[in-house]
Amino acid sequence: MSHKERAPRNRTMTLSETEKSYYQEQLIRLTGPSSVEAILNKTICQSLFDILDYLPAGWVDLLFIDPPYNLPKSFNGRSFKQMSLAGYETWLESWLEPLTKTLKPTASIYICGDWQSSTAIHRVVQKYFWVQNRITWEREKGRGAKINWKNASEDIWFCTMSKNYTFNLEAVKQKRQVIAPYTQDGRPKDWAESPAGRFRLTHPSNLWADLTVPFWSMPENTDHPTQKPEKLLAKIILASSNPGDTVLDPFAGSGTTAVVAKKLGRNYTGIEVDEIYCCLAEKRLAQAESDSKIQGYEDGVFWERNSKR
Repeated sequence: MSHKERAPRNRTMTLSETEKSYYQEQLIRLTGPSSVEAILNKTICQSLFDILDYLPAGWVDLLFIDPPYNLPKSFNGRSFKQMSLAGYETWLESWLEPLTKTLKPTASIYICGDWQSSTAIHRVVQKYFWVQNRITWEREKGRGAKINWKNASEDIWFCTMSKNYTFNLEAVKQKRQVIAPYTQDGRPKDWAESPAGRFRLTHPSNLWADLTVPFWSMPENTDHPTQKPEKLLAKIILASSNPGDTVLDPFAGSGTTAVVAKKLGRNYTGIEVDEIYCCLAEKRLAQAESDSKIQGYEDGVFWERNSKR
């Protein structure tokens, strides 16, 4: 990762040479079949394809997957090349089918994509799982298009291994500002007054417009080009796992899934081929020891974007 000049207020996480050496020692590599204990709460620095046969069976409660989308993209010098939709389906299936052995019968699966890859993802996941929903979230960051609609959304397919799965509704309610407050007998109806304003708790939907993509002034930001917000992972982890459960991320990037799992009292395993991203993940995990805050999540609820003072 090349050195970049940072603005004085830029809070993007970086690694010194000393930190890089230190966190490299925390990473693990598999050379044969592994036990759950050996990989729990660890970052595995290897290609997923090299270790699929080494992962134990039946230990994962929640599988979160943010694979390269079917777009030409460079990840710290490693390039992903665009392929046909059929080719992308084949690529997805080549690692998703072997990963199913890691899942408990009650496990949930979330897999991310954009509008171009979403069709292929749907066709593949319906072969192996119960497809429960498709979440669409607003990705407000990005340039406009001159001859097309600006691409400002991404999808997350929510699937389960069976009809018996975890969904903690109360843990993922959103706190929304009340614009037209109704009253009944002079008292608030389904809302409450607070020093910050009038708010109500609402049920979560499959349309998420309250997320902020990490950027330079946020302490969770890294140089990973497709980093997901911690708030997004918090919604998924709180809804589809319980404290003490295990979350697996096979394309871990800079470690957002593992960091949020740790902050919320879950176990985690991250798999990532790039050593720099793995070291960034370990640094973030170390910081989570003393700082468990998640931007936009406070007092046990998710706040609407820009509404929390």
